[in-house]
Amino acid sequence: MTGTQTRATALLEPVRDRVPVVLVPVLLGGVLLLYFVVPLAAFFLQTGTVDVIGGLGDPVTRDAIATSLLTAPVATAISTVFGVPLAYVLSRFSFRGKRLVLAAVLVPLVLPPVVGGAVLLSVLGQFTPIGAAAADAGVPLTDSRLGIVLAQTFVAAPFLVITAKAGFDDVDPRLEEAARTMGYGPIATVRRVSLPLARNAIAAGIVLTFVRAIGEFGATMMVAYNPRTMPTRIWVAFVSRGLEAVVPIVVALLVITILVVVAVQLLVGTPKRF
Repeated sequence: MTGTQTRATALLEPVRDRVPVVLVPVLLGGVLLLYFVVPLAAFFLQTGTVDVIGGLGDPVTRDAIATSLLTAPVATAISTVFGVPLAYVLSRFSFRGKRLVLAAVLVPLVLPPVVGGAVLLSVLGQFTPIGAAAADAGVPLTDSRLGIVLAQTFVAAPFLVITAKAGFDDVDPRLEEAARTMGYGPIATVRRVSLPLARNAIAAGIVLTFVRAIGEFGATMMVAYNPRTMPTRIWVAFVSRGLEAVVPIVVALLVITILVVVAVQLLVGTPKRF
């Protein structure tokens, strides 16, 4: 073998070593990606002749869209206001019972949504002390928009807490210590150091929380079947009129979700953990 052939072989060996390593994740990931894309494409091809604009003009559909657009942002805001501080505490402090707190945050993620709704009804139902008192005060916690927000928050807030916690975990505590030595107090340190460095993870959590809230069906149906949200309206339309009847509101749900994801990316940058 000549010197030129030897050098060429040496150059090709790293390439041959890398090719299988690259192909395996590409092929496996590609299978899952196809599983995501193909059903969506098949759905729209099968129902491509549906009058989407006319369907969106249905007053019942418009009411469902309005209800979801009102309740999901509120649930997301509540989850953010209370979830980010909880995530910071879980990330930065060690205390007795911390694992139980983490378990309590994770429970709504593993519960089937219908079960989550049943759990909420045991506390918020109209025949419980809390539910009855709220109803007497003119603020019913079930079959109301407030009930929808409570159900959405229960199932969606854990996404914010877990994702934000991961973001705070990645912030070097020494940076916070340096800020404290420069005279910043605890709150100022969190505001000027921790939150900016964890903002991508928090943004990802906000997106996941909103998407989960606006798509929530099981717990919402149990706690507040009326007024109907978009997922509840989709179910009712499908049961009563079949697959084509759900196309307009499915399109609306997809468009809203995509717009929110794009808006969050424009405001805070592309979330690294999304």
